[in-house]
Amino acid sequence: MTRILIADDDPGIRDVITFALDKAGMETVTARDGAEALEVFASSAPDLLVLDIGMPEMDGLGVCQEIRKSSNAPILFLTARDDEIDRVLGLEIGGDDYVTKPFSPRELVARVKVILRRTAQGQEVPEVLHRGALNLDPQLYEATFDGKPVPLTAIEFALLRALVGKPDQVFTRAQIMVAAYGPTMHVSDRTIDSHIRNIRAKLAEAGCTDAIRTVHSIGFRIEACLPS
Repeated sequence: MTRILIADDDPGIRDVITFALDKAGMETVTARDGAEALEVFASSAPDLLVLDIGMPEMDGLGVCQEIRKSSNAPILFLTARDDEIDRVLGLEIGGDDYVTKPFSPRELVARVKVILRRTAQGQEVPEVLHRGALNLDPQLYEATFDGKPVPLTAIEFALLRALVGKPDQVFTRAQIMVAAYGPTMHVSDRTIDSHIRNIRAKLAEAGCTDAIRTVHSIGFRIEACLPS
């Protein structure tokens, strides 16, 4: 059974999310703050985390940063409606998606399923994709550039896989959204841009600069991805 870690300092919100995910056939574990979230994560090995950004002890962004040092487990952030900066920052440090408060439990469950489905699809497809020195292994859900690991989240991997899979195509933001989230989910252009920016930064850290080119007024395409 899929296990989800829910971390929020509001017991009412924890109960609502727990009920919704349990009803969807998922197992849940909970934490009351960021420090406890790290403890529960280490002991329960969840398949996905739902993290409130505004938690005591350690906020959701801090928890995400700590987890990303050792794991690419998918992370869905909960954030207040007016915290746009936090939402963007959350995606840039390794979050896969976010839901704003107040939220619909049905929407949250749908977004959790999309992220998990992307992760599962990546594990089931055996062929390795190549673009220059960039390799994507969907079976292991691993990306490397010139032999160096590139730590991508589930959504980032799905997005980059779409670009590498069709290197001669320019993807609009709408096409990227479908590739990353599926045809039934909608996110803003700013969210897509945050994912692109995050992938670029991770590739650059591995030595692959200018891998994703912006095509003015259209979207993005993948470049040759050669070592400098």
